[in-house]
Amino acid sequence: MHIHILGICGTFMGGLAALARAAGHRVTGCDAGVYPPMSDQLRALGIDLIEGYGADQLALQPNLYVIGNVVSRARLADGSPKFPLMEAILDSGAAYTSGPQWLSEHVLQGRHVLAVAGTHGKTTTTSMLAWILECVGQQPGFLVGGVPLNFGVSARLGADRRPQPGAGPMGDAPLFVIEADEYDTAFFDKRSKFVHYRPRTAVLNNLEFDHADIFDDLGAIERQFHHLVRTVPPSGCVVVNGLEESLTRVLHQGCWSPVLSFGTTVSDFTAQGEPHDFEVLYQSRPVAQVQWALGGVHNQLNALAAMAAAHHVGVAPQDAAQALSQFQNVRRRMEQRGVVRGITVYDDFAHHPTAIRTTLDGLRRRVGQGARILAAFEPRSNTMKLGTMKAQLPWALESADLAFCHTAGLDWDAAAALAPLGTGPGGRAHTAPDVERLVAQVVQAAQPGDHIVCMSNGAFGGVHERLLRALE
Repeated sequence: MHIHILGICGTFMGGLAALARAAGHRVTGCDAGVYPPMSDQLRALGIDLIEGYGADQLALQPNLYVIGNVVSRARLADGSPKFPLMEAILDSGAAYTSGPQWLSEHVLQGRHVLAVAGTHGKTTTTSMLAWILECVGQQPGFLVGGVPLNFGVSARLGADRRPQPGAGPMGDAPLFVIEADEYDTAFFDKRSKFVHYRPRTAVLNNLEFDHADIFDDLGAIERQFHHLVRTVPPSGCVVVNGLEESLTRVLHQGCWSPVLSFGTTVSDFTAQGEPHDFEVLYQSRPVAQVQWALGGVHNQLNALAAMAAAHHVGVAPQDAAQALSQFQNVRRRMEQRGVVRGITVYDDFAHHPTAIRTTLDGLRRRVGQGARILAAFEPRSNTMKLGTMKAQLPWALESADLAFCHTAGLDWDAAAALAPLGTGPGGRAHTAPDVERLVAQVVQAAQPGDHIVCMSNGAFGGVHERLLRALE
């Protein structure tokens, strides 16, 4: 089958393309604003990429178009369609579907799906869980919204059956670990993506308000999470963060599967000790010790979630802990990009205020109070562009000594939002209308021993390389 993917360079659609290629399909795709690492990964797989959404791509005549949720019926200022290829597909009557629907029908059917949902930590926890299952010989398939360093790719099909027979109604059904996003499926299907996955093991890692462009309030997101809970079978398992009141409300709407909790002192899986070296307790009994290179309480909780999910498919906590000791994190999760003149530059995917705070707090715990942290960030997500959470930015940046905000494309006043940090001469917060000026500001302020964290869910104009070159 020939499938043509619209929006192929998004992390989800790019992973789907890799799975389709591995399954023997001919895959082509198109996108706008292509950038690594996904574009490099797709070209390495022999997938032809076309820049833009021109209607002339209809001449490719694929068997099926798979539509990413970046595609809409929007019009430009002159009245022409923003996605002319989509209009041509609709006019022609050609077959099309969404990415999650295609994945459900062609990859996930017949597999034991382990889905990791949550506002934060989905990519990291999904990667941890896949690595645990890999280390115990289960050869899982996976689709991650990033590139786990242990695997080097964001997606793979995995074994077509479990290497050892599994317990439960699905027997030796192969395992598939998927990052389960609550964002909507497509312009023609406004349900959350994860509703399509029908997991047997569902991880609810955390839940707070996000995606202000599609959700009115936290209650609307909680309803979507409950739709996910409704799809878990009675022989399945819901793994839930006991620290989250929002998730407690989700389960109170109804739950028909066993529940494993983590995080609180009375949860099934708890931790004692520092985030980089902690004891794991299962139902109050010590069962494992995790010693690894990662820091931050958020990663400790991610580890507990992954261990609980692995426990549901028969992995002993000791084996899970041993696997986590070799876990190398995910590209763009506090990834060190270089050190120049004693100044360390990191790349991180944080874009929600809570994620920014968590990232900076974790680094502060690691480097101590004696080192300076410089935070360079761009409010690039749809939620942040709307300014819905601008008031939380000073709180998010508390652990940083200096903050530098890229303001291009914002309709709200970033300097006013950051005013509590001080924005005048001698203040902690600075704004820049372009990456070039932001780099100049950071370089002027940087001193040997500093740690510069660049945070964005996009390419950020190649700020990391620009900083390293300028610092030299």
